[in-house]
Amino acid sequence: MIRGIRGAITIESNTPEEIYSETERLVKEMAKVNNVIPEDIASVIVTTTPDINAAFPAKAVRSIEGWKYVPIMCTHEMNVPGALPLCIRVLMHVNTTVPQKEIRHVYLNDAVKLRPDLVSENQ
Repeated sequence: MIRGIRGAITIESNTPEEIYSETERLVKEMAKVNNVIPEDIASVIVTTTPDINAAFPAKAVRSIEGWKYVPIMCTHEMNVPGALPLCIRVLMHVNTTVPQKEIRHVYLNDAVKLRPDLVSENQ
């Protein structure tokens, strides 16, 4: 069974250092709380709000020890007026037997505003 694990994080500024460090932090936390190893991952889609363009977040994911061969793609979110700025979102597709309701989605920094219903479940 393939399940999706969602995650999101906001950054303070559109710099490569911030993009890489916060993307890595988010992805590692998503894997940790869901007991996922790279070999379990079918693919990862990373999106950013249009105000993030200084670096590819996928580079940060590929740089994590053991993640070199995980298929990763970056794209931009829709430019919706009033949307949360400077936000990186991740959708990780994993092979797992864990039931859908037991998947733990991860929202960090100001991204907790996106899905407070899921954040409270996972704390």
